[in-house]
Amino acid sequence: MAAVLLSQRSQARRSFLKATAAGALLTAAPSFAQNKHGRLNAGTKPLLLAHRGACALRPEHTLASYAKAIADGADYIEPDLVMTKDGVLVARHENYLSETTDVGTRPEFANRRTKKTIDGETHDGWFADDFTLAELKQLRAVERLSTIRTASCAYNGQFQIPSFEEIIDYVAAESATRGRIIGIIPELKSSTYFASVGLPMEDRFVSTLFAHEYSRRAPIEIQSFEVANLKYLRKKLGRPANMSLMQLVLNTPIRPSDVVAAGGSTTFAQMITPAGMKEISSYADVIAPPTRAIIPLGNDERLAAPTSFVANAHQAGLLVHAWTFRPENIFLAADFRNEAGIYARNEAGSVAEMKRYIEAGIDGFFSDDSALGRIAIDT
Repeated sequence: MAAVLLSQRSQARRSFLKATAAGALLTAAPSFAQNKHGRLNAGTKPLLLAHRGACALRPEHTLASYAKAIADGADYIEPDLVMTKDGVLVARHENYLSETTDVGTRPEFANRRTKKTIDGETHDGWFADDFTLAELKQLRAVERLSTIRTASCAYNGQFQIPSFEEIIDYVAAESATRGRIIGIIPELKSSTYFASVGLPMEDRFVSTLFAHEYSRRAPIEIQSFEVANLKYLRKKLGRPANMSLMQLVLNTPIRPSDVVAAGGSTTFAQMITPAGMKEISSYADVIAPPTRAIIPLGNDERLAAPTSFVANAHQAGLLVHAWTFRPENIFLAADFRNEAGIYARNEAGSVAEMKRYIEAGIDGFFSDDSALGRIAIDT
């Protein structure tokens, strides 16, 4: 019995020391944001951003996916945010629920099936803004890429859709347990659409951030493919030490959804010119392009020479966070594929590809597999 009690006391002491260390780290979180960019790491290593969690291994945007990413060393976890019918922010990559939940198997929601056009894409199925939070909680997440990520399918039906508040609380708990700061990098999805149906996101989002002790102090990087919402948030938030804004971009001549809705002409292709980047730097801290805007593929699908994207962005005062690295052969440049099959995981190839982009000078990157991203950064 004495040995048991001693063991319990030792465990309690270790838990107390961990919690104390985490509290000290959290209090000091702004020290990681010495410049306007609000960087989590003050060193030279790029940030590891967990794309939808560890979605190469678990159904995306579930607490299980975030848990795996945190355990594997992610600096930030990414919740993409959409709105429910009753105005609650929840984590889904898009408003469309059919590909990432079991809603299609739920007879009680069969009458919710409909067609909607959001951000220029028309879908026939089920949508988050037609469900209350309580109704969404009845659904369970499923693997989106079922043909490619068959191992992840073993977790189908196990996990709920988490709200943004639940995610903040979960990350705060993980930070306290692990004794390290974990950043949150939320993306506001389809802001213009949600505003058009009476569910504006931005003020609700800000209220949620400031309602939680952890998100008032921990590093927060707010993303959007739209422009107007980021400009609004810059005015509303100012430049708090722990918060930065990221402009997501494409390397194509299409227009952001809010620009289309407003009848504007600015394209992403214009936004990623040196002049466009200078404009972005007036309201955002980070520019986030697809990886191939930084090192494109040649006709042989192998990596070509790097472009001037990183240099131009740094010249404009912007950090560069690239998206997205995935560990399967089908997503890799031909340089790094192996003979295991087009859908096979290729861990060595994925790490090698990420290293090439790190050498190109990126400041952070999104990865579907944080364990591999951590290897690429630390070795």
